[in-house]
Amino acid sequence: MLGAPLINRGRFSLFAGSLDQYSTLTVDLVRESTVIDMLGLLTLDFKKLDTWRAHPQTFRPADFQRLQDSGITVFHPAVGYVEGNIYAESSADITSWDAFIDAHPEYFIRVCSPADVPRAKTQGKLGIIVGQQNSNHFRTVEDVDAFYQLGQRVSQLTYRDNLLGGGSTDPAERGLTPYGERVLARMNRLGMAADISHCGDRTTLDVIQASAKPVLVTHSNCRALVPYSARCKTDAAIRRLAAKGGVMGVTLVRLFVGTGSRVTIENVLDHVDHVAKLVGVEHVGLGTDVDLDGRDSAAAPKKNDLDGVQYARKVFELTEGLIRRKYSKADIRLILGGNFQRALTTIWEA
Repeated sequence: MLGAPLINRGRFSLFAGSLDQYSTLTVDLVRESTVIDMLGLLTLDFKKLDTWRAHPQTFRPADFQRLQDSGITVFHPAVGYVEGNIYAESSADITSWDAFIDAHPEYFIRVCSPADVPRAKTQGKLGIIVGQQNSNHFRTVEDVDAFYQLGQRVSQLTYRDNLLGGGSTDPAERGLTPYGERVLARMNRLGMAADISHCGDRTTLDVIQASAKPVLVTHSNCRALVPYSARCKTDAAIRRLAAKGGVMGVTLVRLFVGTGSRVTIENVLDHVDHVAKLVGVEHVGLGTDVDLDGRDSAAAPKKNDLDGVQYARKVFELTEGLIRRKYSKADIRLILGGNFQRALTTIWEA
């Protein structure tokens, strides 16, 4: 099947016991692509995740197989610490990832350099990019160096308003601060990617302007399609992001996808279309911000998931949709991971 020509020969069930069917073209594209989810979570069950990282032997071959079956090659499972001792929490988070990856060399590769991305694909392993969704752990500019040495390669500058700049939920958003400029300059020099997904509008534009390297929006969508959402990015921001070589990862979190009573994968594809038409297909990727089970649960009555999406197969469903929207095979490979791989290579190289 891996050697089959890229023609649509029909549909079949990809996984034993599953009624979900995908075209041969979809399966070939996913399997041949290096799929990067720039906000891809191994699990949203943080109790399970803590157990895996504290006791790596509890992560079983079946857990690996399920993640591999998702079609994702590289995960960026960053979270944001916003209360308490953020420095200590971020330090513990990163060292826990390092220990977990080291405990399972048969399954995982720590992605710290451009060469690690294709190596994960070639070796049939899962790549992990270690990052943080808040930069308050940078108490000084020198802390950027310390966390880089720990393995951190992506840092979202703000989750909420902090010493570096403003968050998207802050009504009096002040923009990138002088301290934020110094941190950003050090990140540029070291090769740590700046993420502006949760930054307010002014900070978003300030960071893009100030950065000497491409900037990432790892997980957001287009405000033109979801006007009420300050977390989504304006067309002006997307244009400036693209002009500096940046990439925006579209998210599958319902609140940022659509406004109707029914929100589906088609609405996600509308965001892909919008970015592609606005600045080119070279500047859109995936940052789903969800695991393989989705966010909805009996304990959380608020609906966060899309209608009709099997989250364990989200990459296949997105690929099917891109084929329906008449994207070329080359463009689909860019969206699935090629764009983020290019941007990360530029950022990480000295």
